Amino acid sequence: MSFQELPRPSDEDEAFYTHCRAAYLAVFRSSLTNITSKQQLCRALQQAGRNPSHATLDKYWTPRTSKLHFDDFCEILKCERKTEETELMRAFKKMDVNSDGFISHSELERALTTSGEKMTVEEVNAIFSLADINKDGKLDYAEFCRLFMSTVARCQTAALERLETNTKLKRQNFGSQSYSPPKSSVSSAAPSSETATLPQPPPETPQADSDTTLKKDSQPSSRPSSARSRRSSLSNPITMTTSGTKANKMQEPSGLQEWHQSFVKGCFFLEDDGGISSLQYQLHIPQTSNVYLTIQPLSLNNRPDKPSPWMTVDTALFLISAGETKEDSTLVCFTESKDKEKYIWRGELNAGTYYLLPFTSGCKLKKRTKKSLSVKSVELIYRTDTGELDLTRELREVLSDIFEVIDIDGNGMLSLEEYNFFELRTSGEKCDEDAWVVCKENFDMRKNQLTRQGFMELNLMEVTEKDGDPTDLWVTLEAMGYNRMLELVEACPFQIDVHCESTQPSIQTLSLDSGPKLLNQAIQRSITASTGAKALRGQDSIFVYTYRGEHRISSLIANKTNQKVTVHINNEQSRNCCSSRGMSVFAVEVPARKKVLCQHVLPINEKQDWTYNCMETMLPCM
Repeated sequence: MSFQELPRPSDEDEAFYTHCRAAYLAVFRSSLTNITSKQQLCRALQQAGRNPSHATLDKYWTPRTSKLHFDDFCEILKCERKTEETELMRAFKKMDVNSDGFISHSELERALTTSGEKMTVEEVNAIFSLADINKDGKLDYAEFCRLFMSTVARCQTAALERLETNTKLKRQNFGSQSYSPPKSSVSSAAPSSETATLPQPPPETPQADSDTTLKKDSQPSSRPSSARSRRSSLSNPITMTTSGTKANKMQEPSGLQEWHQSFVKGCFFLEDDGGISSLQYQLHIPQTSNVYLTIQPLSLNNRPDKPSPWMTVDTALFLISAGETKEDSTLVCFTESKDKEKYIWRGELNAGTYYLLPFTSGCKLKKRTKKSLSVKSVELIYRTDTGELDLTRELREVLSDIFEVIDIDGNGMLSLEEYNFFELRTSGEKCDEDAWVVCKENFDMRKNQLTRQGFMELNLMEVTEKDGDPTDLWVTLEAMGYNRMLELVEACPFQIDVHCESTQPSIQTLSLDSGPKLLNQAIQRSITASTGAKALRGQDSIFVYTYRGEHRISSLIANKTNQKVTVHINNEQSRNCCSSRGMSVFAVEVPARKKVLCQHVLPINEKQDWTYNCMETMLPCM
């Protein structure tokens, strides 16, 4: 589905979205503010009329969660029903032993401290002192329920009124849908013709700011409609054709099979906060040589009956020089050409050491929805005819695939370093040398490395020690990107190949804390070096850089002012496109004197032409 084809929200959807924003803004200053703790999540849910239990909070705020954004909050509210007065009454009636409509202090204490999510006596006393409205030592729970529900309703009404009366908040268009004012206040006039449309220079010829060409939009968009907003908007239409892509296809060097080769495997993981992580690598080239560098998704062959959905995920490789400090590192090259699933760079590299930084835009690696978490789980463990525990065939196939992914050097065995990549990913702890010796005594190993059979034995032993409880196994599988149907949905394994014509390259994994920062810097440099900056109209210190590659468009916003700015992004006029943001309308906060990646955009159907038409608009300061 292209941005142009996205359905308009119904009145019911818009009302739901408005209530979400009202609740969120009752707790946070802006829809761009992230939830950074379980306590903040609880407050926001309570403001939205929910009464989350500890179990509910733990479901959405796991040990791996570092933040949730506004769209996550909306998804949670879709799954969690509002607290109803009848539910509260039913819970209180269970405590009312003699059914007289009242609960004594002792009855309440016994119920809340002995079952369910147990409370302390002090917490029960605090609740009773608030709920004993008549101060007669008894709780009239019917009156308490009415008071509770009316208080929640008043809080929500106050939040909605605040949203309605605050014109700055109403102008914000954050999240996956945009807030629309009441229909009576919407003008039926056609969009303004003041929108600026800028020609896109080719990547080889960076240009300075040029004069704008005015063009009238053919369809309305949801950008702010004030005159000031139009004056500070920038439209940047680019049409990509499939014929142009085929013409630029890079040819494989002749005699490549005679070149020296090294390869390494890895995996992109989609994290709870929406970020993407992967291993980083170091490449050493002993002498100057012609190089053919490729990266592509890794096809796992253990389930030939089922095609691998992650093969459509885009990949790229950024190569930067390994300076003495990260400030010394410079972008050398990155894979721009593509042949089927393979992304390619070809050229000459000087002798030296380089960082290899794998990258995916995130456009086609999306987080599973909360609804998918409730799907019935596949069986992982069963008992044999002799009563012994064993792994199911489905689990063995998945564990074999995981073995392929973590076998980084592809030699069919796991070294301690490779196994620790798996351990850090799934448990957060490393296996030391002593524990590795124990593994050698209990599981199949060769040359001090764990075999595929040994890996199976290790997982079976762990579940046997838990008497068949699969909980820890599910933690492992989900950390590796699998869902409850044992489908790999939040990860994309890949393989990097380096061919050198005149020397033997070597690759090793790199534990680099600044890896994500270096990758971000490399992406920014690749964008700014290949295209000219375009200033937002009427804003001589806010610039947009738009990189146009053969298969990807990326944009970056530079803020040269001394204060934070917010830029509204509208992709609704684009066709056959998907954005790394996962939405067609959103906002980007750019700190003072900083550059921020705005979005990456790919075609949905690569066999069809696609049009990128993004409207960037400066929002008024809050």
